[in-house]
Amino acid sequence: MSRRNDKNLLVGLDIGTSKIAALVGELKDDDQIEIIGFGTHPSRGLKKGVVVDIESTVQSIQRAVEEAELMAGCEIHSVHAGIAGSHVRSLNSHGITAIKEVEVSQSDVDRVIDAARAVAIPADQKILHILPQEFIIDEQEGIREPIGMCGVRLEARVHMVTGAVSAAQNIIKCIRRCGLEVDDLVLAQLSSSYSVLGEDEKELGVCVVDIGGGTTDLAVFTDGAIRHTAVIPIAGDQVTNDIAVALRTPTQHAEQIKVKHACALTQLAANGDTIEVPSIGDRPPRRLSRQTLAEVVEPRYEELLTLLHNELRRSGFEDLVAGGVVLTGGSAKMQGLIELAEEVFHMPVRLGVPSHVIGMEDIVNNPIHSTGVGLLMYARQHRFAQRPELTENLSLKEMLARLKRWFQGNF
Repeated sequence: MSRRNDKNLLVGLDIGTSKIAALVGELKDDDQIEIIGFGTHPSRGLKKGVVVDIESTVQSIQRAVEEAELMAGCEIHSVHAGIAGSHVRSLNSHGITAIKEVEVSQSDVDRVIDAARAVAIPADQKILHILPQEFIIDEQEGIREPIGMCGVRLEARVHMVTGAVSAAQNIIKCIRRCGLEVDDLVLAQLSSSYSVLGEDEKELGVCVVDIGGGTTDLAVFTDGAIRHTAVIPIAGDQVTNDIAVALRTPTQHAEQIKVKHACALTQLAANGDTIEVPSIGDRPPRRLSRQTLAEVVEPRYEELLTLLHNELRRSGFEDLVAGGVVLTGGSAKMQGLIELAEEVFHMPVRLGVPSHVIGMEDIVNNPIHSTGVGLLMYARQHRFAQRPELTENLSLKEMLARLKRWFQGNF
């Protein structure tokens, strides 16, 4: 990257079904992220979060990245990219290992996480994330940072997220075709949680729901750790299709009508309000009541929220999310959706807007950019974790330190 210190630049690439957004953030001295570049382009080559047309996806990524480069005044070489889709699976796992010396070291933590990941997963799936929930030392539970603590036996409870190998490879291939490298692939709802949730919500228990264009992604947090993730292949595009079919209007007009006039709760749509609906072919446009539109939209959103509620109940964490539900994503902005969600979930619901960053507030303080902003925050937290040469150096240093201790003790 030119004209700026590239060590302080982070890039998030939100590859969604409806839009592709590239965000460039600069890491400040106080560890805050300032958004300095932003680019977006309609997504042409994805369906339900999965690449179905490589050429169209490459062009969309290229346009969004070029726009972000121009605004930030830099060259982008690598990105943290989001991944979603119904191919994503998750499970909770448990690992145990003996502590080699009196105190827990980084190598002990690495070994116990390796033990936790030793579960059978299908050959067509790859591990995307291993997220530690808690560590247990000699039956003492609830430990977040075990390094330096004394004990004999170390256990780890982790949340594992896997995705289809082919889906991940296709995303990486599209990004590399644009001349970029992939620092990491990050689960969409995990990155959204970084930008819209507070630490107190994660501690108390909260369910974050990212309603996008092609998929709706869910993540449950309790006691400060992620406990459950799921993807439902119904989202904003299905609502648009319903409007197009019910009102007999082209899909692009149905999308505009949804964004401008749709309401998720029929009683909130005033009886006298009317909207102009373009017709198909050469037929003249018609005027319909806004209530008619709400009668089309409400059942679809109610169905989606019921599926999410069932998923939350099936996870076993419904009674533990005292913080309620946080809705985010582009399709969560609709009037009446919060009220409808409270009726379905029977718990508090709020709209999640990206926070914890500075710069371009008028653009990024919008639920549609939750994943993009969250990718930058994830990148800040994990900026050294994904560099194998650093971890190799660490293990080499540790090995030399042990050799030194052995010589000191024996000679």
